Amino acid sequence: MTAISGLLIVDKPAGWTSHDVVAKIRKVAGTKRVGHAGTLDPMATGVLVVGVERATRLLGYLTLAEKEYAATIRLGQTTDTDDADGAVIGSVAVTAVDDAELLRAVSALTGQIKQVPPGVSAIKIGGQRSYRLARAGQPPELAPRTVTVREFAVTAVRPADQVVDIDARVTCSSGTYVRALARDLGAALGVGGHLIALRRTRVGPYLASEARTLEQLTAELGLIPLAVAAAAAFPRRDLTQAQAGAVAHGARLDATGTGEQPVAAFAPDGTLVALLTDVDGQARSLCVFASPGS
Repeated sequence: MTAISGLLIVDKPAGWTSHDVVAKIRKVAGTKRVGHAGTLDPMATGVLVVGVERATRLLGYLTLAEKEYAATIRLGQTTDTDDADGAVIGSVAVTAVDDAELLRAVSALTGQIKQVPPGVSAIKIGGQRSYRLARAGQPPELAPRTVTVREFAVTAVRPADQVVDIDARVTCSSGTYVRALARDLGAALGVGGHLIALRRTRVGPYLASEARTLEQLTAELGLIPLAVAAAAAFPRRDLTQAQAGAVAHGARLDATGTGEQPVAAFAPDGTLVALLTDVDGQARSLCVFASPGS
């Protein structure tokens, strides 16, 4: 029997890799065709969007969605991974942080910025993962990348024993490393810093309040149907029956007017037909979900 297609909004537990979650869902769903949108580090918890069967074709576009996090940054200690999973490689006694100085440092890390990814990351260098090179004693020099931090808001400042913990809310573009924000905030303040807690609270339209634990999903999988998932994540275009049939056969339509942003196109009966994008004044398919005979 073919597994049903759809999305799951998983509340990833701490200590699990994103791959661990996918492996678990494969067993529960009874299919190997499972993937995720946007990796979470083992230390992190929160929203991990998982696709099953045909919904895996949505994941590449959902990965690009804006994300929101609740983070805790420890000032006064630097680690070799920029988070609490690494070894402390530097420390400076910190008993307090000047509010104005903190605000300036946070402001400098907000907006469109150049960010050097952590050395221990999944970025490929010459065909090898950066974290493998780092763990082999050959830490790579990674080029800075342009990312957008729409919001970096400090919500609490908590002095502890020789360190200061900063709670923050971060809203950012795909490809942003919150670990790197923690590292760069500590560097800007001259005391070093690393991430000690991270919870992803949103991926695009999908919120942590909707996420379900692995225990809940094991008891009842409850997939979000393909059409419902696409309608929530992308702008909608309703097609006539003739247009739906044409798109299913690979035809192009008049442009949607939304540019390159994916648009979910639906048949009159509510079936998801395709994701469309505007190219040269026409709407062409990024991926087609309806069969030509449907």
